[in-house]
Amino acid sequence: MAVLLNPPGETPPAEGSIGEAHEERPDGGVWEHPAVWIGLIVLGALLVAGFFVARVFGLA
Repeated sequence: MAVLLNPPGETPPAEGSIGEAHEERPDGGVWEHPAVWIGLIVLGALLVAGFFVARVFGLA
């Protein structure tokens, strides 16, 4: 049977490792919700398309 050098559940030290616990990244604000931006883009595209459809039928 293998001899464990480190207790179970602990990460063994790596030679030359400079790793540390990472810091929590700050809140991304509006960039955390890309669906809002996609929704605005789609709404704008539908408005522009609607304008041209209205022009085809002589409504604008």
